[in-house]
Amino acid sequence: MKFIDTLHERAWRTVGGEDGPAPHPLPREGQLLSLEQWHAVRDTWPVGLRTGVMLANTVDVQALQADLPRLALVALYFPKWTDGRAYTQARVLRQRLAFGGEVRATGDVVVDMLPLLHRCGVDAVVLRPGQSLDDAQRALRFFEGHYQGDAVEHRPLFAREAV
Repeated sequence: MKFIDTLHERAWRTVGGEDGPAPHPLPREGQLLSLEQWHAVRDTWPVGLRTGVMLANTVDVQALQADLPRLALVALYFPKWTDGRAYTQARVLRQRLAFGGEVRATGDVVVDMLPLLHRCGVDAVVLRPGQSLDDAQRALRFFEGHYQGDAVEHRPLFAREAV
């Protein structure tokens, strides 16, 4: 799992200013757009341009199915660590929609969530301020595999080849 430091992130930039998000951003590599921005520009947005979309946890990700081949990143938002709707979004993206790009967890993401996030198909996180990166990496080593499988490895443990 990749841990994102938003202060030093250079690969992805949100589009907006002091007055909020720009309604019609100009096409540039590595832009992370709100869903509203994406809907406003997707018909004219150049194909092949590395683009990401930020989703609230109330959005039905299946509505993005036709757009997923054009997206390199879907950032899911956890408004509170106790609100698990974005786990379902991640699982639907990986299992039902076969999204191969980056699925990123943002918002109120705490260390305790990491094993389940990983199991649901999230491969990058932005930790809530005050969370320890060392603790986060340790949390991912607690459970190396899951008997039932997960969003990435669907086969149960007994059906996998022995190492």
